[in-house]
Amino acid sequence: MGVAPSTKATPISAFSKFSKIQIMVIVFIVALVAISFYIAKVNSPQYKGRRGEARISKILEKLPEDYVTINDVVLSTKSGTTQIDHVVVSKFGVFVIETKNYRGKIFGNDNREQWTQLIVTEVTYARKWYKTYTYVKKSRLYNPVKQSLGHAYHVENLLKSHCDVKVVPIVVFTDSSDITNVDSRYHVVYSSYLLSVIQGYKEECLSTEQVQAISSLIDQNNVRKLVGNSAHVRNVQASLQNKQNKISAGLCPNCGGSLVQRQGKYGTFWGCSNYPRCRFTTK
Repeated sequence: MGVAPSTKATPISAFSKFSKIQIMVIVFIVALVAISFYIAKVNSPQYKGRRGEARISKILEKLPEDYVTINDVVLSTKSGTTQIDHVVVSKFGVFVIETKNYRGKIFGNDNREQWTQLIVTEVTYARKWYKTYTYVKKSRLYNPVKQSLGHAYHVENLLKSHCDVKVVPIVVFTDSSDITNVDSRYHVVYSSYLLSVIQGYKEECLSTEQVQAISSLIDQNNVRKLVGNSAHVRNVQASLQNKQNKISAGLCPNCGGSLVQRQGKYGTFWGCSNYPRCRFTTK
């Protein structure tokens, strides 16, 4: 009678199985970490901002051929650099566009230093699917109107030796936000209205040659290739500190004029004495 072969695992096969389990666990952990990093990157403010800018770039491509669009412009300033999402040059003026890829409700006006973003979400309980609770997330963002006016000021400074041109600041929010609670005398619009705002300017103030010359001048002064994001962030931080120091000394951080107390729709505020040439305000 023959002897049945033993089914008992040898030490080598047991070790092999253990090694495979270890490898699978390691691969799973690495994949989980990679996915976590990817989700964090996609949801980061920088990545969201780039997505919003790309979306607005696509919209601006629909403008007629005689409109020149320059994206991601970084200009040197006395205090460092300033970054402008989009500049559109046309016979009807120069438009500087600040893009905000936000969702939720946005609250703000021209004079407030900080605006408020409010995201209200209905969340379902994990163990009671029929019950929900309201989760409210409140965030602050620097006044984009002030930001856009600063961009317009620097573009005007760049062009003033070239020609006297109308520079129009525009703040554009993607349609996932609600800006019905924003009160501004400037253009603060949804992305779906951006083209109609730009093309709403009908009075020609520049010739075709001037449009080309201004576009070339902005291109020549665009230092984006020389200045990375981290360097720009450091410049912005230094600029904000310098701005605060000037305000504390009673000086306009944009043009150096004196700050004068004025009465407005929302109470008292400080404005530049060189208004309307300079429209800087602060609380």
